[in-house]
Amino acid sequence: MTAPLSGVRIIELASWTFVPAAGAFLADLGADVVKVEPPGGDPQRALQNLLNFGVSGPNPFLEIPNRGKRSITIDLRIEAGREVLYRLVTTADVFLTSYLPAVRARLGVDVEDLRAVNPNLIYVRGSGWGPQGPMRDVGGYDLAAGWASSGLAHRLSPTEGNDPPEFQPPAFFDLQGASTIAGAISTALFRRERHGEASVVDVSLLSVGWWTMAPDIVAALYTSTLNRIDRTRPGNPLVNPYRAADGRWLYLVCLQSDRFWSEVCGIVERPDLIGDPRFVDAQARFAHREECVAELDEAFATRPLTEWQDRFAAFTGVWAPVLAPAEVYDHPQAGPNGYLPEVTAADGSTFRLPAAPVQFDEIRAAPRGAAPEAGQHTEELLLAAGYSWEDIAGLHAASALG
Repeated sequence: MTAPLSGVRIIELASWTFVPAAGAFLADLGADVVKVEPPGGDPQRALQNLLNFGVSGPNPFLEIPNRGKRSITIDLRIEAGREVLYRLVTTADVFLTSYLPAVRARLGVDVEDLRAVNPNLIYVRGSGWGPQGPMRDVGGYDLAAGWASSGLAHRLSPTEGNDPPEFQPPAFFDLQGASTIAGAISTALFRRERHGEASVVDVSLLSVGWWTMAPDIVAALYTSTLNRIDRTRPGNPLVNPYRAADGRWLYLVCLQSDRFWSEVCGIVERPDLIGDPRFVDAQARFAHREECVAELDEAFATRPLTEWQDRFAAFTGVWAPVLAPAEVYDHPQAGPNGYLPEVTAADGSTFRLPAAPVQFDEIRAAPRGAAPEAGQHTEELLLAAGYSWEDIAGLHAASALG
């Protein structure tokens, strides 16, 4: 099968995770993504934190947002370097960047600069705070522009005491934003094909965060009760976590609680609860929700999670155990759907990482390779763009290639 974006070329001038991960998503779908890096490479290459400091194995902050791309290093501060970029752009469908407006203007890579060499270019900008307004030139990682500014950190904050808000999982809004950018690029390609119009596309982490928290944001002006849910007093005891005898947790997610109440009571071996007047229907269970949760807590505490997994295997409602990240590799859906394909690194080692979350014709999107080294494809790309070896040597001598 032809990859959905086969034949599409994307020039990416972006750093860190948010915008580069959109390029990786589209590379999984067959696009030729050329990552343009400054001398020394994307600063993310040198990032060290608790996920990769002193730990053997792949660097998630390099591999997740950069797999399947080709890399060229160009010093855009030098005129000869900018000319190299312009030549590459003449062959591109999309230009993707995370650079702030002032930097784009200084380097000569803004919309009008690149449209001068390629009028049909789709120009895509990912930012922290949006393309307009007083913060358009302010940088913004997802912890600030997404997690802190969306209401989610507040939502997860303790309602009492002096405990700080929860920290964001790494790249939480970056990857949601990357998926948004990837979808927007696909839409822009369709618009250009159908209507002949090349778009300027903007996606911000702030807007992604607000979209994610839309129910709370809409309701916030009408209620003051938007805070961490007390699991002992849920709106529906069948949409709630429960702890097994071994300390592991599982979630019941039965929105139609009347439909599944009897079945759950049978599985947890408490048929006496089915006709209990306190729990006879959703309204009664809500009125007596603390008592209902207490009864279910007592029932779930009688068996370890593995036994509950066996007992819930044929359950007609929705439920799931709470998994640690290392456990997802063994999830029964991972293999059949190709959700965690294997990638071979430059040193020959292999590792697995999540594929782009789409399938076409029931065929998984999959990385075509690991993240490139900085500048790994410089000469290859320049030769394909019509430069001779002598030209390339001259560019190196002029420090235009980093």
